[in-house]
Amino acid sequence: MAKIKPSKGHPYARILGVGGYRPVRVVPNEVILETIDSSDEWIRSRSGIESRHWANDEETVAAMSIEASGKAIADAGISAGQIGAVVVSTVSHFKQTPAVATEIADRLGTHKAAAFDISAGCAGFGYGLTLAKGMVVEGSAEYVLVIGVERLSELTDLEDRATAFLFGDGAGAVVVGPSAEPAIGPTVWGSEGDKSDTIKQTVPWTDYRDGVVTRFPAITQEGQAVFRWAVFEMAKVAKEALDAAGITVDELDVFIPHQANERIIDSMVKTLKLPESVTVARDVRTTGNTSAASIPLAMERLLATGEAKSGDTALVIGFGAGLVYAATVVTLP
Repeated sequence: MAKIKPSKGHPYARILGVGGYRPVRVVPNEVILETIDSSDEWIRSRSGIESRHWANDEETVAAMSIEASGKAIADAGISAGQIGAVVVSTVSHFKQTPAVATEIADRLGTHKAAAFDISAGCAGFGYGLTLAKGMVVEGSAEYVLVIGVERLSELTDLEDRATAFLFGDGAGAVVVGPSAEPAIGPTVWGSEGDKSDTIKQTVPWTDYRDGVVTRFPAITQEGQAVFRWAVFEMAKVAKEALDAAGITVDELDVFIPHQANERIIDSMVKTLKLPESVTVARDVRTTGNTSAASIPLAMERLLATGEAKSGDTALVIGFGAGLVYAATVVTLP
C-alpha cells in the first residue's frame, strides 16, 4: 500500500496585516429618517449608530475588496504574488457564479491563487480566518488573504423601521501567514439552524424574478429574539473561546465583537465581566452593521487610531444569520 507524503506546513499561523475600505459617502441618521417614522435619538439609543457608509456604483464588492486587500498585503510586508489563497466572505455579491474571489485574486496580481467565496453572514470572517489558519498549518498555502465585504445598502428595506438604520457597506481584509508561536487560538464555532428565520432574506430571488413580488429582496430580522440570543448565547461562546485559548479575561487586551448593535456589545461586556482595561471595538457608531466586514474593519480602525497595538491579545466573535457563530482569540498584527 502506497503511503501519502505528509504535508509540509507550519506549526502555527498568525494575522500578519490588516486593511479596510469604507465607501466615500457617509450617510447620517437624518437621511434614514426621510423614509421611516423615527428619530435620531431613538436610532442612537437602540443601536448606537450615528452614521454609516453606502457604496456608489464604482464601489463594487470586488473594488472595495481590492482596496482593503492592497492595504492588508502592504501591512503584512509581502507581495500579492505570494498569496496562495483568497477567501471572501460575503452575502451581497449577486452573481451566483463565478466566485468574486477569483476576480479579486486576478486583479490583485496573485499567481493563480486558490479563490472561493463563503456565505456565513456576520460570522463569515471568523469562518474564513479558521480556514486560512488550517491552510497555513497544513501547508496548502503560505499566505492566505481573508476578506469580509458587503454592500448591504442594496439589501436594506428603507421603509422597514426595524432595520432601515442598521446596515452599511465596506470591506476588511487580513493576511494570514506562518508564525513561530500560537497567535490564532482554537475556533469555537457552530450553527443553530432551528433559529434561521430570525434573520433572513424577505423572499427568494425566484419570487422576485417570476414577478410573485415586486419589491427587491431585503434583509429582515426578529430584533428581540436576535438580541437575546446574541447577548446570552454568544457570551457563552466567547467564554469558551477564551478557555480554549487558555486566556482569562484579565489577560485580554482587546474585545472585537461583530458590530451589530452597541446595546449587544455593552451587554456582552457586562456578561463577560471584562475589566475596564480591555479596549472594546465600537466601530458600529459610524460604520453600522457591515456583516462579514465588521470585525476586520473594527480591527483596522483600532490599530490605526492607536486604541489597540501590535501584539495585543484580542477576542473576536462574529454571529448572525443562520444562526451561525465563530469566536477565537488572536494576537493583533
